[in-house]
Amino acid sequence: MTKVRVLLALGVWVTILPYLGFPYSWKDILFTITGLALIYVGYLLYSYFKEKETKEESFDNFKENSNFDQLDK
Repeated sequence: MTKVRVLLALGVWVTILPYLGFPYSWKDILFTITGLALIYVGYLLYSYFKEKETKEESFDNFKENSNFDQLDK
């Protein structure tokens, strides 16, 4: 399952969780675990897109010539 689908599933879970009839103590625990999972998946997506952004190649149009020593010979 991709990270985006997990994020969607957690969103659906948070939407229907209050109507499932769990006791309040269980709801608190389930909401906490779900929140931690959302934070973790969000961090994974952030790091994935940040890594993808830094890997893009930049094309420099100018290159400095640093072989001045060869001209003296």
